[in-house]
Amino acid sequence: MCGIWALFGSDDCLSVQCLSAMKIAHRGPDAFRFENVNGYTNCCFGFHRLAVVDPLFGMQPIRVKKYPYLWLCYNGEIYNHKKMQQHFEFEYQTKVDGEIILHLYDKGGIEQTICMLDGVFAFVLLDTANKKVFLGRDTYGVRPLFKAMTEDGFLAVCSEAKGLVTLKHSATPFLKVEPFLPGHYEVLDLKPNGKVASVEMVKYHHCRDVPLHALYDNVEKLFPGFEIETVKNNLRILFNNAVKKRLMTDRRIGCLLSGGLDSSLVAATLLKQLKEAQVQYPLQTFAIGMEDSPDLLAARKVADHIGSEHYEVLFNSEEGIQALDEVIFSLETYDITTVRASVGMYLISKYIRKNTDSVVIFSGEGSDELTQGYIYFHKDWRGRKKNCFVCQKQNSWCFCL
Repeated sequence: MCGIWALFGSDDCLSVQCLSAMKIAHRGPDAFRFENVNGYTNCCFGFHRLAVVDPLFGMQPIRVKKYPYLWLCYNGEIYNHKKMQQHFEFEYQTKVDGEIILHLYDKGGIEQTICMLDGVFAFVLLDTANKKVFLGRDTYGVRPLFKAMTEDGFLAVCSEAKGLVTLKHSATPFLKVEPFLPGHYEVLDLKPNGKVASVEMVKYHHCRDVPLHALYDNVEKLFPGFEIETVKNNLRILFNNAVKKRLMTDRRIGCLLSGGLDSSLVAATLLKQLKEAQVQYPLQTFAIGMEDSPDLLAARKVADHIGSEHYEVLFNSEEGIQALDEVIFSLETYDITTVRASVGMYLISKYIRKNTDSVVIFSGEGSDELTQGYIYFHKDWRGRKKNCFVCQKQNSWCFCL
């Protein structure tokens, strides 16, 4: 997790505006940088770094000698960056996965670039040679991105809304901050005065479509058909690959473990693949709950079975209540379900940060949301029909999210 922040066409003093970027400093505890854009005194990039790959040359905005006119600020992981580098024989200047965005853009433009990325990402790409600004976000919106734009062309972008809400601009007392749409990229013209004008917003991919980068994937070939054994084999192939491609890090890996199906499968598969990669440290797993929590008992059984270095974090109701304000501030939402689920996540994350050296943390989060594992999905028939959550196709169930 890193924090990105950028301004284009600011009417206010940049040194004052940059104070807003410090509100997302928690996203990057290892380093931070502010950098003005050459020739545009009212344009600026800000970056808070959590160093996961290439600790020496990984600071942002990323700029390389071959493309002095390109500026990139991104948050995320591009899992297929080495595959793309080898396939197109790009000459890298760093070991940073995001550098692939610069090479792909120079080769084929923004649409081909974003469609070729297998990963989770949010980025701001500036091309001063062609006077363009590009914003992009991954298909599912795993990485957050917010923007504020005024009618006169002032643009502000940040990983979290809190980095934008206090910005100053002469045209309006309050900026309208909106989330940038997942699965989209936006093209903007950069004017000589540093302000921008939106050209187009493009939906580049839908989760039901085969992504362009799949043509270059190393995934084992899937078997056709819907027989139960075929489906299980295909799921096993895809699941193993999903875990494996996320091992790209120079920092220690850990895993959250509740003892449920999702996190247990992730932890077991992760531990197996770490052994195959001959990683020298034991896998640390982490569980949290109140005293006599069934999750703690189940997680303990799984940890004993797979042989992980297991940690348990206990908390009481008072500690949960005390964390609420900070959890809501971090989440930027009052949604009851989200807040309730995030209290434990917040407390265990604090524990991991303070007491261990694990930095990259795997979990089973997301599967229930994607495949509707929660009980209220089964009870909410009206919502299901209205949003076309589930449809029957070729005698099998698919999810139309």
